[in-house]
Amino acid sequence: MKKTTVVLLMLVLALSAVMAHPVTEIKDGKTYVASTSWVAAIAELAGIDDVVCIAPANLKHPPEYEITAEDMVKVIKADLVMTAGYERMMSTINAAAEVDPAKIVKVKTTNTLANLTNMVNMLSEIAGTQAVAAERFGAYTQMIEEAKAKIKELGYDKLTVFANTNQAELAKDLGLNVVATFGAAPLTAEQIADAAKNKYDLVIDNSHNPVASPVSEVSPSSVILVWSNFPDYLGNNALYEVISNNLKMLFEVKF
Repeated sequence: MKKTTVVLLMLVLALSAVMAHPVTEIKDGKTYVASTSWVAAIAELAGIDDVVCIAPANLKHPPEYEITAEDMVKVIKADLVMTAGYERMMSTINAAAEVDPAKIVKVKTTNTLANLTNMVNMLSEIAGTQAVAAERFGAYTQMIEEAKAKIKELGYDKLTVFANTNQAELAKDLGLNVVATFGAAPLTAEQIADAAKNKYDLVIDNSHNPVASPVSEVSPSSVILVWSNFPDYLGNNALYEVISNNLKMLFEVKF
């Protein structure tokens, strides 16, 4: 609480010096702000382009980003602020009297088709971008459905999968047989022993905090893939490309 108060006082002192700075607007005249590149990527699927992203996209752990006074100006001036809700910056944003809570919308950051359908529908309705969203998310949905079919066709749905908890939901959504999970903390002795015993066919780790390397020592036959949840850049079909690259890794492996 004391830390948040100090941050707020510093922000109040600095805001007057930066309030005159322009904030990028998208072509419909409204300004959209996203907390992280993951939230921005989901917004892009919903047809919202040129989103102002608060945390730099190339950060390894964007939710830990500490908001600055200039960032707060972007939030205050935005027509819509999209956040996952768990970011460190949210304590400062929520405590700032200048931020209208009515313009903050929570975007659940889970890459399952059901969740993304809900998020895309919600955001596109708010932004009036349903037509663009239908085209973009249609392509995304087609990619996932084709991947599901290919996984089944290749028999990959029969593989035993040991997945990082941050990738398990996507893996299950694709029809992979996730029988155990680990992470996000380093593997415990029990988990390493479990991997040694079960010799999982496939291990899916998380690129944003990979911890599965010890499995290769106790189960060298296990294939380890390192998937990503979100992009380190903005735009250019970011989330589509992230998941497409994950799938490419999977289908390049011959079991």
